[in-house]
Amino acid sequence: MNNADPPQLSNLKTVGVTPFLYRADQPLFQVSADVPIGEALAQASDLLSLAKAFAEDAAYSKDTDRHAWAAYFLTAMGKAVIDDVVQVLPPQAEKH
Repeated sequence: MNNADPPQLSNLKTVGVTPFLYRADQPLFQVSADVPIGEALAQASDLLSLAKAFAEDAAYSKDTDRHAWAAYFLTAMGKAVIDDVVQVLPPQAEKH
């Protein structure tokens, strides 16, 4: 990537290399490639919003752990999407 001509953020897409939710040492899922980063980040926001709601429910509901597990899986998915998007973002110039 040439720093003199940075890509438009609206043209960037996920690279699709970030795995998540492992079984032993093998990932069960991976972020899909070629998703526009705006759409990917909107989806990550939705996943993390749901995870926040489930985590709050888990804090108040002591009779089951299903809310905590839902929050765990949603957080893993949201984090993977964000990690994948970060890989295509141009590096920030150092500020002096």
